[in-house]
Amino acid sequence: MDLFRSEPVAQPLAARLRATSLDEYVGQEHLLARGKPLREALEQGALHSMIFWGPPGVGKTTLARLLAQVSEAHFETISAVLSGVKEIRQSVEMAKQQAAQYGRRTILFVDEVHRFNKSQQDAFLPYVEDGTLIFIGATTENPSFELNNALLSRARVYVLKSLDEAALRKLVQRALSEDKGLGKRHLSLPEESFAILMAAADGDGRRLLNLLENAADLAEDGDDISPELLQNLLGDSRRRFDKGGEAFYDQISALHKSVRGSSPDGALYWYARMLDGGCDPLYIARRVVRMASEDIGNADPRALTLCLNAWDVQERLGSPEGELAVAQAIVYLACAPKSNAVYTAYNMARRDVAENGSLEVPLHLRNAPTKLMKNLGYGEEYRYAHDEPDAYAAGEDYFPEQLEPRQYYQPVPRGLELKIGEKLKHLAALDRASPRKRRQS
Repeated sequence: MDLFRSEPVAQPLAARLRATSLDEYVGQEHLLARGKPLREALEQGALHSMIFWGPPGVGKTTLARLLAQVSEAHFETISAVLSGVKEIRQSVEMAKQQAAQYGRRTILFVDEVHRFNKSQQDAFLPYVEDGTLIFIGATTENPSFELNNALLSRARVYVLKSLDEAALRKLVQRALSEDKGLGKRHLSLPEESFAILMAAADGDGRRLLNLLENAADLAEDGDDISPELLQNLLGDSRRRFDKGGEAFYDQISALHKSVRGSSPDGALYWYARMLDGGCDPLYIARRVVRMASEDIGNADPRALTLCLNAWDVQERLGSPEGELAVAQAIVYLACAPKSNAVYTAYNMARRDVAENGSLEVPLHLRNAPTKLMKNLGYGEEYRYAHDEPDAYAAGEDYFPEQLEPRQYYQPVPRGLELKIGEKLKHLAALDRASPRKRRQS
């Protein structure tokens, strides 16, 4: 026996079933159906540089290959994870050779393009500009944040969507029926098993086929792929949740907006989604504290205390007790009266500080712990509020002399701020009636 001879390694099921024509391609009907923008460009031969933005396993690489096939272009591919400027230059030289020898255009497909830094992204620009390359980049991250404006201005962004049930079902049918798939093994997938597989795939076609192939390896030829087999295979699988990536920020945004919109049910759903995806509960607890100040504020000051308590429970007890406490806080915030008055006032004050620089503290507001300070007028004419009627120094001015008094804080007519607003109106009336104003407003 030849110890050095090895059998060729079989391609994974997802690779064997990669679409070889647009008719075989599943999903992305919003781009490829008759009359849709990308299909029109292909049929008219108007191929252009583009960015494919979408989650994993939705066909970005396959679509790029099909575009090259349909347009009879040479196809070059590099991965931003493994490549650098050297590989970019090699691809450019290959493109020039293809153009000179065969008159063919070249599509350069760059997977994970967001992983290239600014200088690496800039390296494409001259060759995209002069037509040496038709650039197609694939990314799971928001191009607005991850790609240079110069590159974005030369490429059209197409958003690819997660595969829906119909698309995933087509993939399963092909896998079980075609000989290059699992067809020779005569396996079947009951509807209950398909539902489990679809939920685990979470819109990712490659993940679906990988899981199906793993399940097939455990099943006997001619058998059903049972729900029990899939459950044992999957264990405690997680749905898509890329910490620090697009899905992460989309979901925390959805949670925050559900709280702001007084939807306890929507807020609980997104909270559960984030936990299910593996998000650190302490991160959510911190964000919930911010929500209490930003969106509830003084309309219900108890909200902040409750959120801090929930954070404390999460730190002290962990899961599941802490997660339930955070859920309680989220529901309370969603149901509480809403006010962003403090948040708005704080931002206005910060803007004034940034725009007006380091204005001096008025003398009457300064302390005078030494004789020299007293001689310089520190603290003169300061009015101690507790010695005034109603413990309020009507007409007093607490702003720098160069800055006209402002009213940043505008309480809303909801919750406790309804009472706060009434008090401030009463104090404002006392100011207007006071003969002791430091300056006219």
